[in-house]
Amino acid sequence: MKPYQQAFVGLAAAASLVGANAFVTPTFSTSSRRPRTAKAALKMSADLSDVRVMVNGMPGPMAAAAAEACLRKGLDLAPVALTGPDVTPCTITVSDSVTGKTADVRLIPADQGEEIDAAVEGMQVACGPDNLLAIDFTHPSAVNGNAKFYAEKNIPFVMGTTGGDRDQLMKDMEEAKHSAVIAPNMAKQIVALQAGLEDLAKKFPGAFAGYKINVRESHQKTKADTSGTAKAVVASLNELGDDDFELKDIEKIRDDDESMKFGVPEEGLNGHAFHTYTFTSPDGSVEFQLQHNVVGRTVYAEGTADGIKFLAGKIREGGEGKIYNMIDVLQAGVME
Repeated sequence: MKPYQQAFVGLAAAASLVGANAFVTPTFSTSSRRPRTAKAALKMSADLSDVRVMVNGMPGPMAAAAAEACLRKGLDLAPVALTGPDVTPCTITVSDSVTGKTADVRLIPADQGEEIDAAVEGMQVACGPDNLLAIDFTHPSAVNGNAKFYAEKNIPFVMGTTGGDRDQLMKDMEEAKHSAVIAPNMAKQIVALQAGLEDLAKKFPGAFAGYKINVRESHQKTKADTSGTAKAVVASLNELGDDDFELKDIEKIRDDDESMKFGVPEEGLNGHAFHTYTFTSPDGSVEFQLQHNVVGRTVYAEGTADGIKFLAGKIREGGEGKIYNMIDVLQAGVME
């Protein structure tokens, strides 16, 4: 089994959550340079007509939402994408209900190595070697292998899948000098919130000394791992306090009844992210809470598409490959 065949084994679990026909129709500047404004950044990334985005993980719902967001933001989808080895090869039609744009995408199972190699080579010849980019919404178990596959094939990527060995992921991509956007969360508003917390922790470390930390997060029951966002926020909370809260202490809710008790509406059970972070004083008389509750996948999908536009712009600037995060995307102004 080739590396990418192993890498995309995790796709089977993600793709099997929905039917194969689920989405078939109907469906920084240096001192010598001026800082680039957000408006200039958007202008720079406006001409991406040669870019093709390979959205891997369809027909899984998050990958499908990301593909729709790409169409909505004027990006063209690659005609081929990778799916799990247990998924029957098929062609799906991605349809964006906002713009009415559609695109047919052939899904190739990960065990069809020769077809995958030929498809990637053909797309890179057709659109240009630097114009094929990928979005990954697959499965935590596939993260590290997938990233190696993208680096081997010279495909810059946005890693929307959480989990995997993140330290190894960063190490592998740094050694490969490969361009990628890797972040625990793709929603720009939540990214801004995370950045604010990080800044707060740096400016006021220990401000909540003595306070107890409690973290609860609820996601659809098909999400296998603990939220990457929750893990990132906990790091800042620990800087603000001295509770030594550990990641294993995060309460992970993956049961429909428990999620509804937590406040998730019934219509959001199949796609939501409800997080509550609480600081409580030693005597229990003071409590601070931070919440961010999301129903659906649109906010993540659109942030992912913005990440692709940002990455495509960076590739056009040239230079050595680099790893970026969503704060880089936010600061560059490539957000719509």
